Amino acid sequence: MTDLLKTSLNRRTVLQAATVGAMGIDPALRAAVYAQGSDKPEKEEVKIGFIPLTDCASVVMASVLGLDRKYGVKIIPTKEASWAGVRDKLVNGELDFAHVLYGLVYGVHMGTSGPKKDMAVLMTLNHNGQAITLSKKLADKGAVDGASLAKLMATEKREYTFAQTFPTGTHAMWLYYWLASVGINPLKDAKVITVPPPQMVANMRVGNMDGYCVGEPWGHRAIADGIGITAITTQDIWRDHPEKVLGTTSEFVKKYPNTARAVTAAILEAGKWIDAGLQNKNKMAETVADKAYVNTSVDVINQRILGRYQNGLGKTWDDPNHMKFYNDGLATFPYLSDGMWFLTQHKRWGLIKEHPDYLAVAKQINQIDLYKQAATATKTPVPKDLMRSSKLADGVVWDGKDPKKYADSFKVQA
Repeated sequence: MTDLLKTSLNRRTVLQAATVGAMGIDPALRAAVYAQGSDKPEKEEVKIGFIPLTDCASVVMASVLGLDRKYGVKIIPTKEASWAGVRDKLVNGELDFAHVLYGLVYGVHMGTSGPKKDMAVLMTLNHNGQAITLSKKLADKGAVDGASLAKLMATEKREYTFAQTFPTGTHAMWLYYWLASVGINPLKDAKVITVPPPQMVANMRVGNMDGYCVGEPWGHRAIADGIGITAITTQDIWRDHPEKVLGTTSEFVKKYPNTARAVTAAILEAGKWIDAGLQNKNKMAETVADKAYVNTSVDVINQRILGRYQNGLGKTWDDPNHMKFYNDGLATFPYLSDGMWFLTQHKRWGLIKEHPDYLAVAKQINQIDLYKQAATATKTPVPKDLMRSSKLADGVVWDGKDPKKYADSFKVQA
């Protein structure tokens, strides 16, 4: 009997046992599958940085459920204070991988968000599940969505402050895209500040910003605390949009390819487990709400991961396009067009001055071959096309075919 099976029935062991019923997998069995021969992980213990957000769940659950051991690695989730801190620790090697903003990885690779370093995206961790929150003070004046916000800003002149979480990150791009879609230039008509996700609610409470874009549970938390309203969810800006990724450096992937594949496989399996049903989602919420991870109450997490939304103004709805961690593999595939989209927005907002070779950069960063190997190991379906087509909230279609034309097409730009 292995040491793992001898372990007393603590929380981790109970959750491990739950995976047997949900997925037909005993994490204590077949632990040597990827731990022998040429596939043996070169580095067996890895640190994965995460920010306290609901979408760190598949990284956390891969560790808590023992799915990492099945692939011959041990994941140590490491709680970080800010995305800038995650960036620095990834670049200098203090972290092996991170739950990280898609646009941050591309920003580091391009040298637009700090020191330039060749980076790698191994998989997408989730789709959907972010929101734009407006303060209750704005809502009381009638600003409850994009159109009414634009009207208020045009009639009641002052400096309006909005917060995102990292200059090249996903939340900055969702916020900018949404504001621009109603004629507000985020760089000229407003002040935009950077605030770490767990500090958003406290900053809004003391009046430091009029609105913010961040991942859950910090959108719902503002409603629970009575200080903000949800103006729009990010899935209503772009249904099934890419969000966080499993990121590392290109150097790490080249040096430890088996480790990178094993970690990707373990997290893929964790995402599959989370999306497998209501019971698993509730167990995930109980786990990540803990002080060691997100540090909030379970009820602030478990509503929106089930698609149960309220906007803070009395409206409630069930959203089928809530946060997905697997979605038959579609939420995990690192589409080249997803990475390219962030580059088009970086160009739009002046973060990069010239058009890059969009497709070439995405091919450098997104580790499609390695992902496919991990997908095979976990029986995850892989889409045939490396690009996908999406219609965003303003009616504009993004398909990755002509990124230069797309980037230049926006009426509101830097």
